[in-house]
This record gives sequence, C-alpha cells and structure tokens, in this order.
Amino acid sequence: MPAGETRRASHLGLTSSTAMKWKIAAVVSTIAFFFLLIGLFAYLHLMEAFGLRRLDSAAVVTQVKQLNQLVTVRYSIERVVGLTEPKIPLGEESILLMVQGEALAGVDLASMTSHDVSYSGRRSVIIKLPPAKLLSAFLDEKQTKVWDRHITWWTPWVPYDPDLEHKARLQAIDDLRSAALKMGILDQAQKNAESAIRDLLSAFDVKATFKTRSLD
Repeated sequence: MPAGETRRASHLGLTSSTAMKWKIAAVVSTIAFFFLLIGLFAYLHLMEAFGLRRLDSAAVVTQVKQLNQLVTVRYSIERVVGLTEPKIPLGEESILLMVQGEALAGVDLASMTSHDVSYSGRRSVIIKLPPAKLLSAFLDEKQTKVWDRHITWWTPWVPYDPDLEHKARLQAIDDLRSAALKMGILDQAQKNAESAIRDLLSAFDVKATFKTRSLD
C-alpha cells in the first residue's frame, strides 16, 4: 500500500473509533446524569422527612462534577465540500467530496462550583450552568466519498497530489463545525440541558431556574 494511502487509512480508522467512543460516552453520561439527580433528590426528601438539614450546594456540585460532560444534542449534517490547489508552474487540481458527518455539543459539568447552586426557596433552586460548547465533529466515512477529481485539461502532465483528499476531509470537518454553530447547536444544547433538568426536578415538586455562567 502506498504511503499516502496508509496515512489516510490510519486517519479513517482513528476517526471511526473516535466517533464510536463519543456516541457511547453520550449515552452513558446522559443515563448517569438522570440517575444521579434521582438519587440526590430522593436523599433530600428523606432528610427533610426526618427533620434533618437539606442537602447543601457543595454536595450537589461534587456529585454532578463526577459526570464531567453531559452531551445534550447531536446534529447530522450533509455537505458538498470542494478544494482547489494551484500547481507549479501552471494549472490546478480540484476535488469534490460528498460528506456526511455529526457534531456533538453539550454542557461541561466539571467546571461547576458550589457557587453555581443556590436555594431561592424551600422548593426552588437556582442553577448556574456553564455555557454549552462544541465537543466534537467527525465524518461518517461510509457516507463520505469523492464525487469528482481532476486536473486542468491543459496541464495533463502535472501529477496528482496524494494528500489532496486528506486535506479536503480536514476542511470538511472544519465546515461541519462552522455549519453546526450557524445552525444554533450551542443554543439547542443549552436549552436541552435546562429542559431535561427542569422536567426531572418538577417530578419532585422542585422548581428550577437557570442562569448561564459567563465565560472565564
């Protein structure tokens, strides 16, 4: 196998492996988060039933921070990506990719402190969530393919660049990130996190309001 193809094969294998790890992490983190909150507020009710002090903010944050990240939204995006490279002394080489990929966004829970959780009443809390951020963007290699590739017709002697497809795939990942941000993935991730927490706490007759913590 030529050196260029070996590098690309290695890159694709790493990308597919990374994608699978993110999907598994997203499911595990989300499930763990819900079970954590259920346990915390069940504990809170038991303490109140026995007339003990309610669970303090520091304890809540300590448990939540163990999850580190909660993936709240995934965007699947299809795009056509083109890349043109000038040749020396004349001509140019072009490649066109049909790409499909995913972008993941979520809320970083590891950065929370005890100051991010406060009680505004007996049955109400104020939670300061970190701002959502883009966690990952990757290509679905099975759905990504070269649509067209050519060199200008008047310079047929110019050799093809063995790394041009790799460069186009890197550009495609950057385009996926930009497209996801323009589509509002961060706003959606923030809303999804707040909605999931609010709905869960309402089952325990606890009202939650949220503030987004400013970037440091």
